[in-house]
Amino acid sequence: MEYLSESTRLLYTQLLSQCLHGAAPSGRGLSFVAKRIKGGKHWYLQLSIGSRKTQHYLGPDTDAVRALIEKEKSLWATAAPDLRARENLVSMLVSGGAHTMSAVEARLFELLERAGVFLAGGVLVGSHAFAVYGNMLGVKWASETTRTQDIDIAAAYRLLIGMPDRQVNLRQALMESGLGFIEVPALDRKSPSTRFRIKGTHLSVDILTPMLGRPTSKPVHLASLDTYAEPVRFLDYLLADAQPAVLVARAGILVNVPAPARYALHKLVTSERRIAAFQTKTKKDAYQAEQLISALLRDRPGDLRRAWQAAAEQPGKFMQQLRAGRARLSKETRATLEAGIAMKRTKDKKRRED
Repeated sequence: MEYLSESTRLLYTQLLSQCLHGAAPSGRGLSFVAKRIKGGKHWYLQLSIGSRKTQHYLGPDTDAVRALIEKEKSLWATAAPDLRARENLVSMLVSGGAHTMSAVEARLFELLERAGVFLAGGVLVGSHAFAVYGNMLGVKWASETTRTQDIDIAAAYRLLIGMPDRQVNLRQALMESGLGFIEVPALDRKSPSTRFRIKGTHLSVDILTPMLGRPTSKPVHLASLDTYAEPVRFLDYLLADAQPAVLVARAGILVNVPAPARYALHKLVTSERRIAAFQTKTKKDAYQAEQLISALLRDRPGDLRRAWQAAAEQPGKFMQQLRAGRARLSKETRATLEAGIAMKRTKDKKRRED
């Protein structure tokens, strides 16, 4: 693990601030097309991705439809200077060593951002979130990884989104995006799908939601999203303290990610749960936890103390697995983490006594 320069870290903060300041709608790949149908004029929104073009019907040529088209074009024109400034920041960040992503991934995240997925509370989890943390914390993760190439590829191409049940039609946004999404059948053919994949690629979007109550593998219907989500135990711990982050791609793409300290501790729990379920060690989870905890201990130790305190409010099984996962950290990282937690406990005890 190495640290990005101070100037690069400041650029990230500037880009995040500009993205939070206000939306800058982009007309990239979008155009309006008029067609003559049965003697009448009708308008379509055309989406171009590479050589693929898809059209979505807007309506007949009326004053109302034309006004909507002009309003959208006006938004694109007004936002253009801000977008150029943000694109320059992204370019400088990439030159400074910040993590970026493929063009297809960036287009997909743009789609999710514009559909309102993150405004509705969607949280990016999994390896994509881990990559984002590098830019947030100003570090480049170690090039050496303890993961196998197969796991690397699987992790890189599965985009995991934890969702509360709030109003945004995610399924419609994906299926009508023009990116070529299909619903991936579940292993149990009687169960609805919780995954969408782009045809001809390995890139998929998995919808997750907290598992509350008794254990179940039955997909949960999220009515407001018009889709199903895979229930995941302890996902609520991650969603409870999400925060905004910006993806270094395009003109900056605003997303939500779990608090990095909670993500790190959750990874330790996930590692133990997978060992219990599959009777095999999963090096990816331990690798990500070790890297994140090391970076946080250097610059933001208080985050880890607060995340551990929140973990203590989870069910007993969570803390049991967290302590077991902590034992798998390197001796140095574990000792520093335990010292920080012990200091927090001492302060809390003294406060109660006073």
